[in-house]
Amino acid sequence: MGFNRPSRIQENALPMMLAEPPQNLIAQSQSGTGKTAAFALAMLSRVDTAQKVTQCLCISPTFELAVQTGKVIEQMGKYYPEVKLAYAIRGNRVERGTKIQDHIVIGTPGTVLDWCSKLRFIDPKKIKILVLDEADVMIATQGHQDQSIRIQRMLPTDCQMLLFSATFEESVWKFSERVIPDPNIIKLKREEETLDTIKQYYMVCKRNQDKFTAICNVYGAITIAQAMIFCHTRKTAAWLASQLCREGHQVALLSGEMTVEQRADVIQRFRDGKEKVLVTTNVCARGIDVEQVSIVINFDLPVDKDGKTDNETYLHRIGRTGRFGKKGLAVNMVDSQYSMEVLREIEEHFNKKILKLNPNDPDDLIKLEDIHN
Repeated sequence: MGFNRPSRIQENALPMMLAEPPQNLIAQSQSGTGKTAAFALAMLSRVDTAQKVTQCLCISPTFELAVQTGKVIEQMGKYYPEVKLAYAIRGNRVERGTKIQDHIVIGTPGTVLDWCSKLRFIDPKKIKILVLDEADVMIATQGHQDQSIRIQRMLPTDCQMLLFSATFEESVWKFSERVIPDPNIIKLKREEETLDTIKQYYMVCKRNQDKFTAICNVYGAITIAQAMIFCHTRKTAAWLASQLCREGHQVALLSGEMTVEQRADVIQRFRDGKEKVLVTTNVCARGIDVEQVSIVINFDLPVDKDGKTDNETYLHRIGRTGRFGKKGLAVNMVDSQYSMEVLREIEEHFNKKILKLNPNDPDDLIKLEDIHN
């Protein structure tokens, strides 16, 4: 897989995850640090292929993350073809009365719970290892927290339990302590340090049309492998995608009203490099790993449903670049006094200065090119 040395999370977590007797673990680790490969290895090492029953469960907060994790397991298990994998996700139809024989099942909380209880596709008492990935996202989603707890309660007492979260606010700690008994705890990197490899800038653009012109100027000035642009609403995302297409850019659009299959297709095309720009709403802020993303643009700064600054989402958005210690670039569009205040709150929260750029000044854009290289 191109690994020549373990990342910090792998170095710290693998000895605990592979130890005998199995140990439980709560680990804080940003996405892009290699945690998926670490717990994939732990799951693959626990499978007994002689038993045709599900032995490993991995719960992800979204369909996209579940599929992404599955891809890593398939890649790591390439030379272990006896291990079978199934996806417990919306749209994956399984005949009633079926007993799943796949050794590893990855899915979202609601579907996994149905497979374990209502539909009885899986015997929870046979599970040896449970992984809860992106727990901070999990508990932010209505019902996911309760569903995860209900799944955990069905499992045998000697089942190994691993929980990963990018952040550990009070609510995440409480949830972790409820589902993971007697855990080892690994806390890596405060989130500010994650931002050390990502250069952050802002541009003042009063109207959407000005923002669009600024994006074109940035695009003209620097060599971009792939870019992700985050918008607040589906309407803005659709408008921007069509404007960029008109300019001749290869653009993909991702938003919440798409079907699961459509979203998977868009992400795969973007991963394969068929489109160079992904315009998206927050549906894509977390956990989508695309190694070639070299710039993230916040067309709209992230705020929650009450209009308050959403630092968490900001971190996850710009964390799509600067993966695995590489250099990254984030450009924020400021269109009002209100969004200027949001930007200042983000600066204060992460204790990082975000520098101003003039989108119409070629000298400023040359600075961007120097940094980008």
